[in-house]
Amino acid sequence: MNKSITQDNQNDNQISKSIRRFFTRFHLSSALKTANAYKKKGISAALIFQYLFLLIFSNRSMYMNLLIGKDSPDFAKDTVYRFMKMLQINWIRFTTVLSSRIIRDAIAPLDSADRVNVLIIDDSMFERNRSKKVELLAKVYDHAKHCYKFGFRMLTLGWSDGSTFLPVNSVLLSTENKKNRINEAKETDKRTVGYKRRMLAVKKGTIAMLELLKSAKKAGIPAKYVLFDSWFSSPSSLHAVKEIGYDVIAMVKKTPKMFFRYNSEDMPLTTIYKKNRKRRGRSRYLLSVMVDVVKEGKIIPAKVVYIRNKNKRKEYLCLISTDVSLSEEEIIRIYGKRWDILYEPCFYTNFSEEEALSHSTCV
Repeated sequence: MNKSITQDNQNDNQISKSIRRFFTRFHLSSALKTANAYKKKGISAALIFQYLFLLIFSNRSMYMNLLIGKDSPDFAKDTVYRFMKMLQINWIRFTTVLSSRIIRDAIAPLDSADRVNVLIIDDSMFERNRSKKVELLAKVYDHAKHCYKFGFRMLTLGWSDGSTFLPVNSVLLSTENKKNRINEAKETDKRTVGYKRRMLAVKKGTIAMLELLKSAKKAGIPAKYVLFDSWFSSPSSLHAVKEIGYDVIAMVKKTPKMFFRYNSEDMPLTTIYKKNRKRRGRSRYLLSVMVDVVKEGKIIPAKVVYIRNKNKRKEYLCLISTDVSLSEEEIIRIYGKRWDILYEPCFYTNFSEEEALSHSTCV
């Protein structure tokens, strides 16, 4: 028994030292201040945040930690609750600034100059089936399990160099449809970040995606391309991301309702496919064409690559790139970086049947 207690104490001390080194190396105190997480008097926000970090990695709740009196903090639990409820803290800015510092100081020095860095957008189901009073709790459709569940859509922006995946920022999305919202948001000061975060939660995922990308651009996170699946692909999204300053490589739906300009004529991708001769042999793609993405009179040139589906010979998938200088093989290779997140424990993603099929083809 004494040996077990001693070993637990050693583990806690090692975790505490590692957390302090992490806080010091990446200057988390200044990152918190940048995100408006500071107090004019009393216990500093950095100490409270460090205590919460310690609880997570020591696998203990605050209740059990206070109950057994082990590593008890110098402040009461109400101090922690008030800190977590502060409406002025911009957590999107905090995680974005922290990710930028980790990339710049720890990852970028290990990468070669010619390595392609990308930003990855994806959403997953964040279930809260047992909750009843959570603000903006909604009935959300789970596209992976094809059913409605109580919870949110967790839209996450991540950074990858092909070897490392790092979450940059995220936002929980409720729903625009008030009928599917179980609870409404409480009245808050409209000048606070908390109010803006609640308003963002009830907007479309494409709008929230742009806000996350703008934060990453402002923080100077090094990336040239943005990767996302067909749920976010549309001419308006491609134009909006291009205006922020990124090129897009994305999966596109084969729908008759989405048009691209090909040979001075607007037509869906399925019609373009039928009008062209396909490649034979063991090529990784069937067809490659140049199109114009038109939105409100503005035109962006793009390259569409039709990819073979090895699981279903009669099926094909479509990738689009706003960087027309890339070869077809390079477009497929770069989009393959998106699938590195499948094996990351910090990022859980639900995949449609079409996306699962593309994984077996692209990677």
